[in-house]
This record gives sequence, structure tokens and C-alpha cells, in this order.
Amino acid sequence: MLKWMNTDTWNWIIIIGALLFVLEVAFFNGGLIFSVLFSGFLMYVGWKKYSHLWAKVLFWVGTVSLFFTILNMMAVRFLIVAVLILFLFHYSRSKNEAEYLKPVGSPNVPEQLFEIEPLFQQQFFGNQQTADTAFQWKDINIHGGFGDRIIDLSNTVLPDETAVISIRHLFGNIEIYVPYEVEVSISHSAVFGRAVIFDHPHTKLINQKLAYQTEGYGKQRPQVKIMTTVFSGDIEVKRI
Repeated sequence: MLKWMNTDTWNWIIIIGALLFVLEVAFFNGGLIFSVLFSGFLMYVGWKKYSHLWAKVLFWVGTVSLFFTILNMMAVRFLIVAVLILFLFHYSRSKNEAEYLKPVGSPNVPEQLFEIEPLFQQQFFGNQQTADTAFQWKDINIHGGFGDRIIDLSNTVLPDETAVISIRHLFGNIEIYVPYEVEVSISHSAVFGRAVIFDHPHTKLINQKLAYQTEGYGKQRPQVKIMTTVFSGDIEVKRI
């Protein structure tokens, strides 16, 4: 959608949004700045002492308060409506301009497909982990909401090609156990959390992305590519 939109369209959206913000602060909701600053203060204090229960409560109270404060702003509502209208316009345009291509002389033979049972099912709530007994490897590509994910690669035989683990998660921890003979590439991003990648700890992640790979990755087999994204949670990748 962004590719076909010209610069003038974006400029008008930004200008109108900025004007609505100034009007709201100046004439309709003068306490908006105070509400944002107060919510940010609660989040900062809570994050600094996040190991304590009271700090966690303080942090999430500030987060929820900031979210609804921003959501109630006229400028934000305008931006949401504008994006929805542009998306619908782009979808309608793409449907009308859809192009169908078919190679000349392509055989009309039905493709033979075999259904494969994935290791993990999509699950919004609850914990998941690989089996304690030997299991056949299948690439993992899941997203979830709340809970922990534990993946132990010591009970499976990885394929000759690169094995892939892709996890997108909201709240919860991820643990991945990798045998010593397996080469690894890791890409992890988190809004809030901590990470321990083998012997490299990161005690506080705030909207950060980490990337590591072992020395033999891309040269030796077997190898696994790990891509994880969490909103709030810890990740630990270690040898076993």
C-alpha cells in the first residue's frame, strides 16, 4: 500500500494529524500532556524496579493508561481512519487491476500434495514444548499470545538443509535447547524483556533487536536458523 501513495498524500495526512493534535492540546484537552507524562513516569519507575511485584503493577498501569490516552486523541483517531480508508481504497484498486498470468502450454495435471502435521499448533493461551521422546523434525512457524514456548532439539535429527524456527509471541518466555554439534543463527527482537544467547546475557531489552551466529554457520551442517519476536518476555538459547 505504501508504494503507490505519493509524498503529497502522506504530507497532508501528517499535517492534518499535527493540526488536530495542536488544537486538542490548546483548546479541548489541556491535560493531555500531563496524562502522557504521568503515564510515562509510572512506566519508567516500574521498569527500573521491574523485579518487584509492585513495580510490575505500576509499569502495566502506566502502559495501559498511556495506550488509552493516546488512543483517545483526535489526531490518532484521524490517522487510524485515514489508514483504514487508504487500505480499503488500495484493496479495491488491486482487485480491479489484478493480473492473471498462465504459462502457455502448462499441463492441466493436479498437483500431488501430502498433508504434514506441524510440531506446534497456533495457540493464543498456554504453554507449549516439544516431546520428551524422539520426534521427526518439521520447521516451526508459529505465533502466540500468552504462555511459554520450550523447544528441545536434542530429541530430533535435523535435516541436511537449514532447519527453521520462527516464533512471534506477545507475552511469555522462549527457551530453545540446541545440541553442541549444531550451528546456529539467531535473530531476536523484543519490546521489553531479557535474553541469554549461549554465554551472552542481555539483562534489559527495550525495543531492541539481537543477531548472533556461530562460527561454522553457513559452512557446516546441521544448522538451524532461529527467528523470534516477542512484545514482552525473555529468551534463552543454550547448548544441551
